[in-house]
Amino acid sequence: MTVEPIAQMIADRVVDVPDFPKPGIVFKDLTPLFADGEAFRTVIDDIVARYAGEFDAVVGIEARGFVLAAAVAYASGTGVVPIRKAGKLPRVAHAVSYALEYGEATLEVSEGAFKPGERVLVVDDVLATGGTAVATLDLVERAGGVVAGLVVLMELGFLDGRSRLPGREVHALMTV
Repeated sequence: MTVEPIAQMIADRVVDVPDFPKPGIVFKDLTPLFADGEAFRTVIDDIVARYAGEFDAVVGIEARGFVLAAAVAYASGTGVVPIRKAGKLPRVAHAVSYALEYGEATLEVSEGAFKPGERVLVVDDVLATGGTAVATLDLVERAGGVVAGLVVLMELGFLDGRSRLPGREVHALMTV
C-alpha cells in the first residue's frame, strides 16, 4: 500500500486520545498538525490547489472546521461561512438535527449566508459516521448554496460515513 506524502504528514501529527468525549471513543486530535506552520500550510495549499476555481465560498463546521475553512478562504481569496452548533447564531437560521457516533446534535447556518447558486466548498477535520457531513450539506443547500465538494483531513473508513453521501464529491487527505 502506497501512502501519499500528505497523508503521512498528517498521520505523523495526529494524536489518539482514548475515551474522549466518552468511554470507547478514540478521538483523533489534529491540533498538533494545526500547530505546525509548515505542515498546516501544506495541507491548506493542497486543498486550495485541488479545488482551484471551483468554489466561491468556504464552509467550516464547528469547531475545528473553522480553523481549516478560514485558512482555505484566505488562501483562495473567498469568503468563509461558519456552520454552528444550535443557538450560537444571532440571526434567523436554518437548522438540522442528526445523530453522531456518540450522541445527537443540531447544526445551523444563517439565512442568507450564500448568494443563490454560490458554489460552496465544505471543509472539516474528520469524516466519521457521516452525520455531520450530511447535515452540513443539507444546510448549505437549504441556504441557497451549491455544494462544490466536501474535503476532510481524515476519514475514519471503518465507520463508513462516506456511504451516507452517495453521489457527493468527497475528498479525504488521509483515510484510516
